[in-house]
Amino acid sequence: MSYQNPPSHYPAKPPLSPSDERTWSILLHLSPLVGLGLWAPLVVWLVFRGRGPFLEHHAKQALNFHITLFLAAIVAVLAAVVTMGIAVPLVFVVVIWEIVLAIIAAVATNRGEWYRYPANITFFS
Repeated sequence: MSYQNPPSHYPAKPPLSPSDERTWSILLHLSPLVGLGLWAPLVVWLVFRGRGPFLEHHAKQALNFHITLFLAAIVAVLAAVVTMGIAVPLVFVVVIWEIVLAIIAAVATNRGEWYRYPANITFFS
């Protein structure tokens, strides 16, 4: 018995225009400001994968950055618990770092730059 690939009933999605890629990239970089820091880049990357290299680059960069910051937040909270609250300012440093770099990334993306976050662990390349 041989299995064949089923016919594709879904047409290939057209590439996004450069302005659409830039707009989506800006929105996903600003997603932490509305509480969607980790989820927005993941959803945008999965939905728009293969429809534009600029958007795909920024989605991966933002996703890597937010995973890195999620891990940093876990470490900061654990340090605050272990030190009985002395390390609580670390949690605020992580949050401020996320907001500042998200804004910097959005501005760079708006200028059409292929922005890379500093001190980013690469999970998706």
